[in-house]
Amino acid sequence: MQIHLNGTPKTITTESMTVARLLQELGIPAASVVVELNKTIIQPDCYAASSLQNNDQVELIRFVGGG
Repeated sequence: MQIHLNGTPKTITTESMTVARLLQELGIPAASVVVELNKTIIQPDCYAASSLQNNDQVELIRFVGGG
């Protein structure tokens, strides 16, 4: 399966991939990002139930602190 992750094509070899599993495989804590799936923001409590499909567009927006 192929998705677009932050505008870059990415091949997914796992048959059933969820947003939660994608974040886990990328080593990104769920609490540190906002996930947009096909231009819709996904609530963190829905990550495990949000399955990815071929050609989905996933945007990961990280929180950045500073001052």
